[in-house]
Amino acid sequence: MAIITLLTDYGTTDSYVGEIKGVLLTLCPGATLVDLTHEIHPGDLLSAAYVLHRSWHRFPAGTVHLAVVDPGVGTSRAALAFRTREHSFVGPDNGLWSGVMHGAPVEAVTLAPPPQAAPTFHGRDIFAPAAARLARGEPLSGLGERFLGLPRRLSAAVPHYEGKVVVGEVIYVDRYGNLVTSLTPEFVPDYAVLEAESLVIGPLRTTFGDVPTGGLLAYIGSGGQVEIAVRDGSAARRLGLGVGGRVRARLG
Repeated sequence: MAIITLLTDYGTTDSYVGEIKGVLLTLCPGATLVDLTHEIHPGDLLSAAYVLHRSWHRFPAGTVHLAVVDPGVGTSRAALAFRTREHSFVGPDNGLWSGVMHGAPVEAVTLAPPPQAAPTFHGRDIFAPAAARLARGEPLSGLGERFLGLPRRLSAAVPHYEGKVVVGEVIYVDRYGNLVTSLTPEFVPDYAVLEAESLVIGPLRTTFGDVPTGGLLAYIGSGGQVEIAVRDGSAARRLGLGVGGRVRARLG
């Protein structure tokens, strides 16, 4: 049975997600549609890339992943369909796929908009039909011309060194107010001291129970990134930070 995951910043107030599902089920009847989330903040590519990075590989080989967070809809940015690691992906070429494409061979094509496509709703009129065709077994090569460029990558999500300090940033805030950062364990040894903006958080902990109620802590989260949290509270509210906020790991 075909599986198609969906991730967008459309929310669920309007009919946009429903219209996309209607297209998918019309072109690929019986497909299993799985909502990763539709609550990405509008246009927030860092958060969308993080959610995709941590979730796509939890699905069986052959799954098609449709993701539309597309502030450049209707511009010259490419519309892509590609395959890597036995999964297929469809969406805009705007950095959304940074974590998916990293370190693996990719076969990609450019999707041409059909004449009737609305210039402001490529999710329904370009990406959903392509995802449905892949889910029903059509070859990638039949969807468009081979993509010859390099897919865009979000450079902001890559940590960098400033002397003995590794600098990253907040890339996602979950519903608990935990701050997911771009820092990963290879950048943050046990002796490192974490800071959020100018506030010292301390060394890495293992879990929330390592600090008292209301205490700040940094730890490796379930997605493999360094996260900052407040036990039984919201780090986002306590620190006044959101996506793009600076975090540092001092190494000496």
